[in-house]
Amino acid sequence: MRASRCRLLAIPALSLVLVAAAACSKKTTTTASPTSAPTFAAGTTMARLQAAGKMTVGTKFDQPLFGLKDPLTGTIEGFDVEIAKLVAQGIYGGTLADAAKHINFVETPSNVREISIQQNKVDMVVATYTINNARKQVVDFAGPYYVAGQDIMVKKDDNSIKSVTDLNGKKVCSVQGSTSLANVKAKAPQADLSITFDLYSKCAEALKDGRVQAETTDNVILLGLVKDNKDAFKVVGNPFTTEPYGIGIKKGDDAFRSFINDRLEASYQDGSWAAAFNRTVGTAGVTAPTPPPVDRYTSGSATPTSTLTATPTSTVSSTATPSPAVTSTTR
Repeated sequence: MRASRCRLLAIPALSLVLVAAAACSKKTTTTASPTSAPTFAAGTTMARLQAAGKMTVGTKFDQPLFGLKDPLTGTIEGFDVEIAKLVAQGIYGGTLADAAKHINFVETPSNVREISIQQNKVDMVVATYTINNARKQVVDFAGPYYVAGQDIMVKKDDNSIKSVTDLNGKKVCSVQGSTSLANVKAKAPQADLSITFDLYSKCAEALKDGRVQAETTDNVILLGLVKDNKDAFKVVGNPFTTEPYGIGIKKGDDAFRSFINDRLEASYQDGSWAAAFNRTVGTAGVTAPTPPPVDRYTSGSATPTSTLTATPTSTVSSTATPSPAVTSTTR
């Protein structure tokens, strides 16, 4: 990223972390300027969406910081929502607020993301959607636009779980349709993984009432849950995977994928990506990191053409400094 971007280093004093975060955010509050609507080649997805005046985006409705629906106003907010707006702005022009008027957000839990794309129920999915080779057999991805790491959330007074191997013999919850459970099974084969739900918020409820002893998924998702339950939960702070988030689209739509990748790279350069991060994830005290390079792989190839970062791109533990991720397993 340019000199205007900054990365928060691990420092022991919480006060210094907050000061550093504030300093970084001052440098990255740029928002995308109004743009003119471009002209697209006939037959492209961009031309179709522009002519329709509307696009449908699948996202999560239950994930603070990334995709959360306000029950009173019906507004969907979060980093994934902001990323979708940046893409829409490149199609419809205007400001980000103008672009938002062209988006119909629909709830897309983990276990229906691929089928929603394949059945044309959505034009794209921006939903903490980890890029992996198995998924690339049935859908395509633009990005990644962020790299997280799988971690563990426990009750605030529970000091018995400090790493993934401590989950052996414990009841652990995650959502259906993600590979979080498979990752735990591989690293803690004696963990009890019998309780699963379609939403991360339901796992949090099970953790709160004692049905499970831990919830596991990406650290930034857990951080959002902790933010809303500071007296109840904490993140262990020991991530054990890397999770590159991508934008899922119809398989073989290379022109649309290239367009989205171009939009992401432009947002990296003009500061709008960092500003979007600071408006959302940054409110939990996490500084905008250097965004990962987009992977312009060839559609149909199971192997990425670029190497993703080996560690998560932000420090998100609410109680400790995470150690580096040790695998490249993706959700």
